[in-house]
Amino acid sequence: MRSPQEKQESLKKFRKGKPGFYPDQAIYAEFACSEFGLAFRDIDGGSGLLFSVAAKGKSLYLGAGRSSWYPQNNATASTLASDKNFTSKILVQANIPTLGGEYFFLNDRHRAHRPAGHERDEAVAYFGTLGASAFLKPLSGSRGDFAQAVHGEAALVRYLDEVAKYYDAVLIQPIVEGIEYRVFLLDDETLYCARKYPPFVLGDGKRTLRDLLSAHNDLLRARGLSPASLADHDPSFDAVLAKDERRDIPGRMNLSAGGTMVLAEAPSRKAVTLAQAAARALGLRVAAVDLFVDIGGEGDAIRIIEVNANPSIRLLGNPIGPT
Repeated sequence: MRSPQEKQESLKKFRKGKPGFYPDQAIYAEFACSEFGLAFRDIDGGSGLLFSVAAKGKSLYLGAGRSSWYPQNNATASTLASDKNFTSKILVQANIPTLGGEYFFLNDRHRAHRPAGHERDEAVAYFGTLGASAFLKPLSGSRGDFAQAVHGEAALVRYLDEVAKYYDAVLIQPIVEGIEYRVFLLDDETLYCARKYPPFVLGDGKRTLRDLLSAHNDLLRARGLSPASLADHDPSFDAVLAKDERRDIPGRMNLSAGGTMVLAEAPSRKAVTLAQAAARALGLRVAAVDLFVDIGGEGDAIRIIEVNANPSIRLLGNPIGPT
């Protein structure tokens, strides 16, 4: 039997044989089939977005991308979890602490089919109640796309104009500072816990911080993600970073956006218990629960950020241990 390290190396080689666009879900499924003697078949012309797994005359169809690709999760639970407002409302009903916030639509389409109080002009008013500083994200977004802090009404208007090109609604939440963790659960069992760190740029002794961030943003756009916001008139962005000098990019910590997850011990038993309660409240058997701990320097202060019903397991293919 091969060791976990040997399997990881085998998976890396397997991944290298696939085109860059090929989804993780299909790669892991095909690799697992090769390990367990199952039949894998891509049935969407090599896109990896639709495939089947078969054995002993039985087959199961699975999808990548927006599909719910963990068959353990039922469609209702997965769909509810994909809406950040629904998730928050359900967790509140279960007395689970969340970041709160309100949702708002960005265009008039389907306005006749929804109640008043959640239109764009109300978004500006609600933003004001938060001191004109808040954290915003698309209501049904993923991979950290357009998840960022916004300061000032002018910046809010620009943000909503840009997001409206791609999404129908946003969630506006108060800015909360804490240490972010992910707890990955399968049927109440913690498969792993990881601490999340923000993206960063490294200096080369030649380029300014603004140039380094622009290059970082070019990579994000190539992946179909929103760029990190740059301060137009901040002179500190024009300083040249020394070679290997690190500068964190605050805000989202998603792997897709350049963030880092490091395998770690759970911050507390309470954090795991809340994560388990959140998954159960939504009816999810597989879930990655993102949460803040140590909010405001208070070690016992924990809030659920969001619950992911379709979490990536790429970290397990290239694990980073505690630092």
